[in-house]
Amino acid sequence: MAYPETRRFGFVAALFALAAIAALPGCKEQADSAPAQQLAQVEVVTVTTQTVPDEPEFIGQAEASRPVEIRSQVTGILKAVLYTEGRDVKKGDRLYQIDPVPFQAAAASAKAKIAQAEAKVVQAKQDLARVKPLLVEQAVSQKDVDDAIAEDLSAKAALQGAKADLIKAQFDLDNTLITAPIEGLIERSRYYEGRLVSAQTDLLTVVHRVDPMYVVVSVPETFFLKRSHDIEAKKINHPGAYELRGVLTFMDGTIYPHEGVLDLMEPGMRTETGSRVERMTFPNPQRTLLPGQFVKVRLKGDAKPNAVLIPQRAVLQGPQGPFVYIVSPEERIEIRPVEASVWQGDQWLIDSGLKAGERVVVNGLMKIGPGAPVKAVPWGATPAEAAPSGPAKQG
Repeated sequence: MAYPETRRFGFVAALFALAAIAALPGCKEQADSAPAQQLAQVEVVTVTTQTVPDEPEFIGQAEASRPVEIRSQVTGILKAVLYTEGRDVKKGDRLYQIDPVPFQAAAASAKAKIAQAEAKVVQAKQDLARVKPLLVEQAVSQKDVDDAIAEDLSAKAALQGAKADLIKAQFDLDNTLITAPIEGLIERSRYYEGRLVSAQTDLLTVVHRVDPMYVVVSVPETFFLKRSHDIEAKKINHPGAYELRGVLTFMDGTIYPHEGVLDLMEPGMRTETGSRVERMTFPNPQRTLLPGQFVKVRLKGDAKPNAVLIPQRAVLQGPQGPFVYIVSPEERIEIRPVEASVWQGDQWLIDSGLKAGERVVVNGLMKIGPGAPVKAVPWGATPAEAAPSGPAKQG
């Protein structure tokens, strides 16, 4: 009975061996069909250098190019306000009328004094003409002649004084009518009819010349120092301060259509703010700019040579500051700290950390890490350009 059991056991073992042998080709086929691990594909830009505008922006405040205070030259009663408040006035437009009657009387009195002085001059001249021949005949003394000469000179001096009084009286009379010294926008009146105004003391109103307009900006000392160092190091192409132009942006984001020019830099720093004041002049034909208005001022004219610009999305923030991913020549990811200064449109201006020819990752940032092997394709390439070329088909 032992023999049949042995045969049965051998038969079962043979069946398992055959099954194992039959399974081997299937396992090999599955192993061969498993796909190889694919490299992460990233889109990159190749760093290039270029010359770009360097246009710093500051907050500025508009002010009238000529704020002229209107004060009376004479003391008197304000008789009439002759302008419409808050409107444009032309040079020579009538603004105020001071009661002219007292000044008309003073002018008339001065004219009368001139007439009296002229009569005395005539009389003194005639007296001198009479006594001079009598001196030759010794009919009068030398003292009489000297007195006649003195009287003649005194009469002439009195006439000159009377004429000067008339000039002053006429000046006061003319200034009872106050006119606009410039063209511009005029404020409300501080005083009205019936008010006694004092000469050179009481401020009646102010006329603002608003075309052109000034825009004043305060530039920090730190900016001046850095800009000076960059110009000396040839990092900035600078045409000269008074060659700079200005572009205004209103607080609602709209751009002012006229450019301005830098026309004044104060000689020194303001100790209370640690800044230097610059003034730009802008045309203002439509009265768009108003005194006291705050605007953004972008200074044009400087340029930055050998600048590196990369898309904003490529710059990431880490604990140590901004950084980018670059693809090394070995097609692996490296982290590169950079110094990103300002935006230029939709790009970052990189001051340091990158050089021409390096490849910076723009898309695919979530799929990579330091040291990871990648497949780099140009940013924005078409699928056909980015797809790898497959192996040649065998016939």
